[in-house]
Amino acid sequence: MSSFRPYRSSQRAEQDRLSQLLRAQWTRFRTARGWVLAMAASVLVTVSLGLLIAGGARSSCVTGKGEGPCPAPLVGPDGTAVKDKYYFVHQPLKGNGSISARVSDMTGQIRLPDVVPGVRNVKEGVVPWAKAGLLVRQSLTQGTPYAAVMLTGDHGVRMQYNFTHDVPGGPHNGPQWLRLTRSGDTITGYESDDGKTWTEVSTVKLTGLPETIEIGLFATSPGALWDMAIAFAQATATFDQIKLQGANGLWRRDDVGVSMESDGRTPHHPGRVVESGDKLIVTGGGDIGPATVEGGVRADLLLTGGALGLIPMLVGAVTFFTAEHRRGLIGTSLPAEPHPARLLAAKAMVVGAVAFVAGLVTSGVVIPVGLAMLRANQNPIQPITLDTELRMIVGYAALTAAAAVLALGLAALVERSIVAIGLGIAMVVVPYLLATAGLAPWLLMITPAAGFAITQSVPTFAHVDVDRSLLGGYYPLPPWAGLAVTCGYAALALGAAIAVHRRKGSRQVPLV
Repeated sequence: MSSFRPYRSSQRAEQDRLSQLLRAQWTRFRTARGWVLAMAASVLVTVSLGLLIAGGARSSCVTGKGEGPCPAPLVGPDGTAVKDKYYFVHQPLKGNGSISARVSDMTGQIRLPDVVPGVRNVKEGVVPWAKAGLLVRQSLTQGTPYAAVMLTGDHGVRMQYNFTHDVPGGPHNGPQWLRLTRSGDTITGYESDDGKTWTEVSTVKLTGLPETIEIGLFATSPGALWDMAIAFAQATATFDQIKLQGANGLWRRDDVGVSMESDGRTPHHPGRVVESGDKLIVTGGGDIGPATVEGGVRADLLLTGGALGLIPMLVGAVTFFTAEHRRGLIGTSLPAEPHPARLLAAKAMVVGAVAFVAGLVTSGVVIPVGLAMLRANQNPIQPITLDTELRMIVGYAALTAAAAVLALGLAALVERSIVAIGLGIAMVVVPYLLATAGLAPWLLMITPAAGFAITQSVPTFAHVDVDRSLLGGYYPLPPWAGLAVTCGYAALALGAAIAVHRRKGSRQVPLV
């Protein structure tokens, strides 16, 4: 006795029809020269612009030995490019101990753009991330592990460690007491408004600290941002009521990371310390934190032409729908023809897959080859891990596929090529170009252009002020969150188009 399960046969037949439909759409796509050329043009434009950027990049630095290639970026404990420049008044601490002090005053100087050519325009003030406080570190060698609790220019008390980590404390109002303690590899930072009641800011573990470390007071200040340029700034902090436990030697003074003039002997913008009774007045410039701009050429700059490269991709995806729509091949549902909604879904699968492969070829060529060209020309390059490079390559391919599906969905909704192409460019390309110029970067949060965040090669750190443009490395969303926005738009457009064409097909199929 045999059993009969019609739902399995129906399911298999449905799969066969879908397979046949996909093969038919793929055949239509690859045999149409215009669509193939559009995909090839997309690859060619992005790769050409990326390699043009890589080939034209030339970096040089002036050191005590004269002008020459820039040194490799300084890296921190986790391999991130960092800045490590500050003035440090310190003592060696053997074993456990602590330091506490009051920051009774914090001032600074900022150099503004010159009003009169050749006349320095300097004003009093501190930049938001100017820093002054207490610091312990493994050694004075730049890039080594450290932890610090500090008062900032406009972000209250913070505890930062190993350059990339930042923990907020409380807002400050007037003089602030700070304390830093060491117990083995554990460093704890505290703050107080009166020097009596202490609040813990954070506790961190600096694995592998030697028995003797450096502990003391520091001051530094990143430059002020002016129209994608960085102007010089310094911070000056007054420390009093200084107490040390476990260290009672003489204060040592080091201008860590200070650069030299072209003569190789004169410090450029040196820091200093002035002793006044029981006070230490420390002045420093620079920063202790991630080097998001100064750390070298970023890999994501190689994909700057990606937005322009997407234009032929969008055109090809739109015409893949409208060419058949104009001939009346979509929008009818005769017995021998697939349902319009099913046909549209098959077209989306084909165009998405083709766009993904094109994007993969694009990023798979321009990123590794571009980086090799930058290295060959002796440019300093922002450190990039293999995971980040792979995420950029595959992520750009996914962005390309999502943009193509979005364009197809728009074409199916408006059913006019010129309108759909215009909408696609307005939604994907224009916001990216505006953000590149530093205009309306918030568009990269609410438009399909948000997906370009997947190409970000250097993270955006909350405790580093950067120019809010793509050229400055600023993306308002994390990489995968940005790509999710683009995919959401593509799914919405395609879903709406399928719903519309399903209703059209249902009205046109006669009831039997």
